[in-house]
Amino acid sequence: MRLRNRVLYWGTFITSVIYIVWRTFFTLPFGYGNVAVFFGIYLLVVEILGMLESANHFLGMAHPLKPEKPIVDPALFPSVDVLIPTYNEPVELLRKTLIGAKNMEYPDPSKVRIILCDDGVRTEMKALAEELGVEYATRVQHKHAKAGNLNEALKICSSKLVAVFDADMIPLNHFLMETVPYFFREEKVGFIQTPQAFYNPDLFQYHLYSEHRIPDEQDYFYRDVQLSKNRDNVVIFGGSNTLLSRKALDDVGGFKTGVITEDFATGMLIQNEGYRCYAIEKVCAIGLAPTDIKSLFKQRERWARGCIQTVRIVNLLGLKGLSVRQKIGYLSSIWYWYEPYKRLIYILAPLLFAAFDIMVVRTTLIEVLIFWFPMYWFSGAALKRLSRGIRTTKWTNIYNTILFPYLLWPVLLETFGIRMLKFSVTKKERTTQSLGFRIKWAIPHAILFGISMYAIARIIERMFLENTLAYSVIFFWLLINAYNLLMSVFFMLGREPMRNSERFIAEIDVKLSSDTQCIQTKTSDISEGGFSIRSPYPFYFDPEKTLDVQLQEKRWEAEMKANIVSVREIAGGWQYAYRFVDVSRQQMDHLYSILYNREPSLPTKLPDHVSTFEDLSLNVQRRFAKNTSFNRKLARIRIHETFFDDTLTNVELRDFNYEYMLVHGTDRPKIELDLEGGLVLKGEFSREQGSIGSLYKVTNAQELRDLPQFQAKIASWIAKEKKAEIQRKKRGGLEDEFNENEYL
Repeated sequence: MRLRNRVLYWGTFITSVIYIVWRTFFTLPFGYGNVAVFFGIYLLVVEILGMLESANHFLGMAHPLKPEKPIVDPALFPSVDVLIPTYNEPVELLRKTLIGAKNMEYPDPSKVRIILCDDGVRTEMKALAEELGVEYATRVQHKHAKAGNLNEALKICSSKLVAVFDADMIPLNHFLMETVPYFFREEKVGFIQTPQAFYNPDLFQYHLYSEHRIPDEQDYFYRDVQLSKNRDNVVIFGGSNTLLSRKALDDVGGFKTGVITEDFATGMLIQNEGYRCYAIEKVCAIGLAPTDIKSLFKQRERWARGCIQTVRIVNLLGLKGLSVRQKIGYLSSIWYWYEPYKRLIYILAPLLFAAFDIMVVRTTLIEVLIFWFPMYWFSGAALKRLSRGIRTTKWTNIYNTILFPYLLWPVLLETFGIRMLKFSVTKKERTTQSLGFRIKWAIPHAILFGISMYAIARIIERMFLENTLAYSVIFFWLLINAYNLLMSVFFMLGREPMRNSERFIAEIDVKLSSDTQCIQTKTSDISEGGFSIRSPYPFYFDPEKTLDVQLQEKRWEAEMKANIVSVREIAGGWQYAYRFVDVSRQQMDHLYSILYNREPSLPTKLPDHVSTFEDLSLNVQRRFAKNTSFNRKLARIRIHETFFDDTLTNVELRDFNYEYMLVHGTDRPKIELDLEGGLVLKGEFSREQGSIGSLYKVTNAQELRDLPQFQAKIASWIAKEKKAEIQRKKRGGLEDEFNENEYL
């Protein structure tokens, strides 16, 4: 594996050097006008800087350092102060975070001190802290935002270690047990950064209908980029899910104030003091990703401005405690935020030639195939390989294209020291934005997409008129850009949220009970609002009755009540969906402990083979597809079997759902069907169902339900129908005899 990584790295490096030499000396459009020369040099500079960044990045990824966790005597674990800063976040959001913090395991729980640092001075937050038994801290003067809030809290802290969690980040129970031992690895450990993972799909996943296909956009940074920074000790402090040395914080004067991204600056200063900092890949906390476009862009603007601002305020190049490699690493991180200007020229370059006859790169098709294609292939293969399938060039281009129009201006202003007037905290509430609002945000991408399609049409025309393939590279370039822009438009148009709470794919022991029966199984998924289970065979509970539900995991148990929402047949059986009802405060808190003490069930790597066409097709189809809701509350079993009734008449039993049965061949007021083996199915006429038969109310379902021989009969019906279904599909499809909502 290491050999392959080396081959990809050096292959990328060599082909990139050859490409840059060729681009520098043989492709600049001198003699084609000042505009052409300007854009030609602009593109070349962007490519050179981008490749230097990639070289530094790939080198770290080719030789990642995953620090080994020391084995430490639990008696040596020091005291820890857990700081949870808040300003205007919802109370319920903080409740989840505080419950997670209280559930953290530690050899001596008395050494863990949890402090809710409320910068909003809200009575409801104070009441929440008192209710959950954690400390509450606030301050009189609200200066320096989050950094000032944390520094004020440090005044009442005395522990050797300090953990920091954002209001929307829920620590898992193993957080401290996974991070504290690293401080015994060597004498001067500054901080341990764990990934920022999210339990809800991020907007890139959700808006592009890819929450089951692609990882979270930030996974690549926290699971690969951060680990690649371990070797040179340039791990970035992410501001949350972090355990820090109190001495390291004291040595740098606490959390850095006067900058937007206090975390980025504080981490840099800690490393400048000679402290070793590590990123680990194990998920130790989960959080809430931004749920609306405006909040996402404001978040990225704040990160971009903050990083650029930090370099200027702390004087990165003048920090004597940082090595050259460390400074290069941080400069590479800063250069990332100039991606909007890279993306701009990548989009403009082919447009200028195709639409306006302005040459940006002077070359031939043969030269492109010789010099550009090997570099393009090696860099793409290296990214996919070294990122362990988390990221590809295609998805990097999509993400960057989506963001670039809204970061161009903020990055330019911050570069020249024009700071943002007001610091804004990313909204944590779920919001719904109007179609008009989303269309407005899509305008820049839509305009560029329209120009790209015009340019593509012109290039095709020139290729046919001149009977040449010389323009095929420009054509290919335009197609890639058009695809990225179209995916950006899809992203901006968004997708309406279908759930009030996020769903986890999780197998949790669950017991469902009524007055007369009990079923023990496992959940297939669960959320704050309800859960679903899967069963290979249908079962019956009175759909009008509320069930007692007991959820059980290793450490926690929750007793709830639930009502059936729907039952539907799926591959391999039936899925039963339930909604929690009459949930008490205590029950919900117990449910929080079960729900949020787990890693997200979202994808962690890209699929091996998903084409561009499939991406587009998925987005088009899903946007025009009708949402289907399932509201059948009883499992329907197709039968298509003939039995004798009590008058010895042959009748066909077509469907059965414990409460009703569909019968063809009779409409008598009452019937009794002889199912053989002493089983008799009794029914009372309900109504005609047209040509497909008569609907009967089953009158002896309760006594049949628990009989083993009746369950065996149902199993035989299901097996027989599966075979028949295969044959019907071969003949041209499966006929559904009655409406989904006909009887529930």
